[in-house]
Amino acid sequence: MNRKRSLVRRTAVLAASGVTALVVAACGSSGNDTGAAGHGGHRATDSASAVPSASASQGQHNAADVTFAKGMIPHHRQAVEMADLAPDRARSAEVKKLAAEIKAAQDPEIEKLSGWLTSWGETVPAEGAMDHSMHGDMEGMGGMMSAEEMTELENASGQAFDTAFTEMMTEHHEGAVEMAKTEQSAGAHTPAREMAADIIDSQSAEIEQMKKLLEEK
Repeated sequence: MNRKRSLVRRTAVLAASGVTALVVAACGSSGNDTGAAGHGGHRATDSASAVPSASASQGQHNAADVTFAKGMIPHHRQAVEMADLAPDRARSAEVKKLAAEIKAAQDPEIEKLSGWLTSWGETVPAEGAMDHSMHGDMEGMGGMMSAEEMTELENASGQAFDTAFTEMMTEHHEGAVEMAKTEQSAGAHTPAREMAADIIDSQSAEIEQMKKLLEEK
């Protein structure tokens, strides 16, 4: 790839004081409480969806599950915002198709995550409550784009957009995979853990797909 990305890069900072293990949020993939398939149609394996404790059941949840859901919602919203730019700006049919798949998978997941939080008596992040320029709560959210990066993507078109979108979404997905792994290791809610397993499978596959697209440019 001849063009190196000029976007401002952000470094995800792990939250201090006792929540280091609760890095959260991600783009990703399940469609229902029983662990429906994500982007790539994968389902969680028995080992991946096993609950950490023998006494844990599908209805139980812990602080890691709450953090995962609250972080995943704005993470998904940003991915959908990025995907919404593709139809009018992308030149590559593959980029347009990938963006459509991401939007189709993550819009329903926002509803699912919101439903979990409501059922747990937790507050659902409001639209715009965590914009791209905010720090603090975003520090543990791997792969989130800055305001400057989103503006540059919005202003790009054609091949420049394809390259920027693919690079940014690769980073977004890489953050999602890491945060899904945290939910897998620390969460107790079976559907949330199954969603995390699907995220790992489907987004890892999409990362490979995007890397190939970048190599072809």
